[in-house]
Amino acid sequence: MKILIAKTAGFCMGVRRAVEMVLDAPNKHENPISTYGPLIHNPQVLNLLEQKGISVINEIPDHGSGTILIRAHGVPPNARDNLEKAGFKIIDATCPRVIKVQTIIHKHAEQGYASIIIGDKDHPEVAGLLGYAGEKGYVVDNLIDLDFLPAFDRAIIVAQTTQNTLFFEKVKNWAGRKFPHYKIFDTICDSTAKRQAEVHSMADSVDALIVVGGQNSGNTQRLAEIARQAGKPTYHIEAESELDLKALSSARYIGITAGASTPNWITKRIYRTLETLHFTKRQSWYRFIFTIQRAFLLTNIYVSIGAGCLCYACTKLLGITDYFPHVLISMLYVQSMHIFNNLTGTKADRYNDPDRASFYNKNKVLLALLAFIAGGAGLMTAYTIGLVPFLILFAMSIMGLSYNLTLVPKRFARLRYRRIRDMPGSKTVLIAMAWGIVTSVLPSLSVSKSIPLSTALVLSWSLSFVFVRSAFFDILDMQGDRIVGKETIPILLGEERALRLLKSILIINLGILLLSSSFHLISSLGFALTICPIFLFVALSAHERSYMLPGFRLEFLVETHFVLAGVITLAWSLF
Repeated sequence: MKILIAKTAGFCMGVRRAVEMVLDAPNKHENPISTYGPLIHNPQVLNLLEQKGISVINEIPDHGSGTILIRAHGVPPNARDNLEKAGFKIIDATCPRVIKVQTIIHKHAEQGYASIIIGDKDHPEVAGLLGYAGEKGYVVDNLIDLDFLPAFDRAIIVAQTTQNTLFFEKVKNWAGRKFPHYKIFDTICDSTAKRQAEVHSMADSVDALIVVGGQNSGNTQRLAEIARQAGKPTYHIEAESELDLKALSSARYIGITAGASTPNWITKRIYRTLETLHFTKRQSWYRFIFTIQRAFLLTNIYVSIGAGCLCYACTKLLGITDYFPHVLISMLYVQSMHIFNNLTGTKADRYNDPDRASFYNKNKVLLALLAFIAGGAGLMTAYTIGLVPFLILFAMSIMGLSYNLTLVPKRFARLRYRRIRDMPGSKTVLIAMAWGIVTSVLPSLSVSKSIPLSTALVLSWSLSFVFVRSAFFDILDMQGDRIVGKETIPILLGEERALRLLKSILIINLGILLLSSSFHLISSLGFALTICPIFLFVALSAHERSYMLPGFRLEFLVETHFVLAGVITLAWSLF
């Protein structure tokens, strides 16, 4: 089974903007926060907003207070006026593409033009557009009704931004034949057009199509309609629980697309469910390997093995012969801290990795015990090396355990940062620093009381390597992190700038290895280890071009580049 996800699947620009505005509103504007009508057509997002105390107002009261957001679909101008009169502070989250259509209609209505709006009569966007047309607004959703319209001396034709592009082409042909003097504006959002075109293209290469999104979402309904017209089995679902796994198990190629109001985490859950189906329906030995790999990832055992391999590579770069206790400390520390952070960070995992969240909820006692044993064993091993490594590891462990704890009392509630995790980008930076210290600094301190240039170079290589890994996972988890209020580096920079940053760091990482080995500041192993940043650079590029989709295989591949460093080091040591 091969699973394809449409590049255009998920939040469009307007929906992403509206969701980000409403999530930011409680920290920036007067409470209570409300939306006038449902913000977008997606039940999961609306439930989430309700849990955050953001209510929906469907009728405008005589008197109101707090802040109200105008939804992405927009509203008629009289509704905005009435909201202001009621006393609400207004934040306009109307999609800029919808505002463009509103402006076209308003401008021509003032000049006496009739406005023919091609769209769904009951859709909130169309209701808003109609409000700008005055008394000469007409909504049409089929060709027959077009023929029953009066003949206008002056008229414009616009489309709901999520209208079917093929239907609007028919409307334009109709106007060209009968009323060539009508002005026609192509107001279908280019995101909608690309989304629909991609469904057409995808239908030619898959056995079944899954369309993800709210059942009452117009643009999602049209995607399902286009898929069915292509003659392929089509499943319009809102969540992974609605998947017909029995029917899909026989498909060799499955395509997934999603409406403009569907969050990425929903699509990711569906992909992960199908990915698991793909592995479990194969031969028993393949299922066994998949089960082991999945268990290693969920328990962070594979991550800790990667930390040990990275430490092994660092010690060999530094010429340290007694590497075993340091490899063991790295594995135990990473194992302990990652489990603790997963145990206290399941809120974000509900969206980013529901499989992991479920696993940790079911096994929290055993996992907590494993984390304590690993952490204690790591500290004991560090103590056998010396007091300084023990104290450093102890301080790092305390900081790791306190990452999600509220350190500033409630009476200082005005302070923005009351927990370490509240600091923007703290998670990625601290993980990289912790890995860098246990894999390179602690081994160096065991043979020298100072930190020479070679250690600083190896530290920068190790630290930057882990930083890229952690920040890349943050990119995959952007929507879920934003929902729970995490300010990760990709959220601060944006996805494209974050990816450019990570690629630049990998190039620098490559340069550190080449120059340090060339000037004999570290061992010649550095030349062989250049494979690792190249490997990770290729993985990032493959994901960026949608060759690798977020899921089990991508996660395992990214973690494997640490193991690759250990394998290369072992081969170099032997030969």
